[in-house]
Amino acid sequence: MKELSLNILDISENSVSANASSIDISIDEKVEEDLLRIIIKDNGCGMEEEFLREVTNPFVTTRTTRKVGMGIPLFKEAAEATGGKFEIQSKRSIGTTVEATFGYSHIDRVPLGDMGETIGTLIQCHPDIKLNYSHSYGGRSFLFSTEELSLVLEGAPLNNPEIVLWIKEYVNEKIRDLYGGVSL
Repeated sequence: MKELSLNILDISENSVSANASSIDISIDEKVEEDLLRIIIKDNGCGMEEEFLREVTNPFVTTRTTRKVGMGIPLFKEAAEATGGKFEIQSKRSIGTTVEATFGYSHIDRVPLGDMGETIGTLIQCHPDIKLNYSHSYGGRSFLFSTEELSLVLEGAPLNNPEIVLWIKEYVNEKIRDLYGGVSL
């Protein structure tokens, strides 16, 4: 994939398919350590141990519409291409955690991409899922929570097009603030 945000979207959609009611997405950019860490954690149904051992194989998938599953294998390959690591942990009836680390300055590191679009799309398509998105860079961080937003909006539907547009713009504005007012 051309942007890591698309990998995040794909893996989050896997969480939805696994009946997750909560998804936590964490991005930690540690430029001084030459490290980018992305963690996606859900409370879905989890995976059987046998499937978990094979999940990074592109020819292993739970989908019935096609015989390949490319999201997790491509995310793993993207991390490892930068000298990073990929780890996936899953427990039945508890959930799954995917963690990928990347060499931040590595020439093969795919750009992060449009996280506002990714978060907005997840909320638009799955407004009832509790979504937490945290992002840190240069010692600064922010947290976006659908639970908090729902309280502020007093029950207004989060997938309202005007609210989704605001979410996309808000997330991208907060990321720009982390970067000192510029987009990286």
